[in-house]
Amino acid sequence: MFLSCTTSGKPYEERLRKLNLTTLETRRIRGDLIEVFKIMHGFENIDRNQFFRLSSEVSPHETRGHNLKIWTPQKKTLTRRQFFDIRIIEDWNQLPPEVVESNSIISFKIRLDAHFKRRGTFN
Repeated sequence: MFLSCTTSGKPYEERLRKLNLTTLETRRIRGDLIEVFKIMHGFENIDRNQFFRLSSEVSPHETRGHNLKIWTPQKKTLTRRQFFDIRIIEDWNQLPPEVVESNSIISFKIRLDAHFKRRGTFN
């Protein structure tokens, strides 16, 4: 996509607003959350346990949050914290149950976008 004359030379946030786009950071988080949803619900041919353990498997008395809350392992190094399976846990665990418990990928995306709009994350 090329930038039109009306957006060149403008600050990043203004260009995003004019083009009705979100930040790269927001798009990365959204993509990661979609991938976690696919893994957690078996839409990917990946064993969930390769990446995540449910909080209820580690601490059966955990009652806060939704039933697909992911256990957060100790993050030993700064580099390890940037890995997909660590960096996305906090964002996933903060999602409301109606988003996480969607029946399909499309439904999840729609509910996720609505959640982001309510939070003011999306334009």
